[in-house]
Amino acid sequence: MKSGKHTFKAFRVEEVEGNFNCSIKDIELNPLKDNEILVRVYYSSLNYKDALSATGNKGVTKTYPHTPGIDAVGVVQESNSNKFIPGDPVIVTSYDLGMNTDGGFAEYIQVPADWAVRLPEGLSMKEAMIYGTAGLTAGISILRLAELVKPNDGKIIVSGATGGVGTLTISILSNIGYSVSAITGKQSEKDFLIQLGANEILPRIEIENFDKKPLLRPMFAGAVDTVGGTILENIIKSTQPMGVVTCCGNVASPKLELTVFPFILRGISLIGIDSQSYPMKYREIVWNKLANEWKPENLHSLYKEIKLDDLQLHINLMLNGKLKGRVVVSLVD
Repeated sequence: MKSGKHTFKAFRVEEVEGNFNCSIKDIELNPLKDNEILVRVYYSSLNYKDALSATGNKGVTKTYPHTPGIDAVGVVQESNSNKFIPGDPVIVTSYDLGMNTDGGFAEYIQVPADWAVRLPEGLSMKEAMIYGTAGLTAGISILRLAELVKPNDGKIIVSGATGGVGTLTISILSNIGYSVSAITGKQSEKDFLIQLGANEILPRIEIENFDKKPLLRPMFAGAVDTVGGTILENIIKSTQPMGVVTCCGNVASPKLELTVFPFILRGISLIGIDSQSYPMKYREIVWNKLANEWKPENLHSLYKEIKLDDLQLHINLMLNGKLKGRVVVSLVD
């Protein structure tokens, strides 16, 4: 294959007079730069950030036309790096992939070799994308939580429980022996969350309407919060002494209205999770755990598989809050 002379299919977003239109296009590869690899993509996955990029959110993607897809897994076809050779299976997530660098909703990606992780033994390509950035984020959160909070310390509460990060967090925590309380606004999904491994389902409205006191009755040993805002505030105020709360999202709100009392009177730790630029040596640790001792038995029940042609429909469903679990995008016949 000669880079620059090969065309391939991609889900392209184009800006025309302020409107953003999506379609499947044939586009051409560019020559590889130093330390870049060309990856034949087998699978990608749909994330909220991809949906924003596909609808013209300039906070995610500044210039168009563009190919979204912050996750990809496949096989190295060409390499200008000594890290990988053709034939190596690799995972590429986060960094700038799918944001301002063309992403995984395409048959090929060209990326810096430093963005790629070798696919661990024990993990299939499809499983890697059932996890994707959501699984990496869940894994980083659990890695940090587990440093200080053990299964015998008490319940772990998880917000945004039916989302990608939430479902994977519940499944992994349950798999490694933690008791999990799931927060959701979708009471119709109670059975689904119990099947994931949740021991308790808490209505979102109940958590949002906790007392406004600076400290509340300690209920949880730790938490993985994916939404921010009032829910995160009340989780922090309800965490027991020496507990750990991780936070990775702000879909409810980026603002927190708290006193310092939970931190200085109970010794609670609030840990921010940034999977986009997480150091590579820790990414490799997390991916290896996801491939082995953390892998949930029900992993294959957590996803729906689609093709490029189905992306527009599922982007709309995601933006309307009508998806649960993970959506894997197949780019193989």
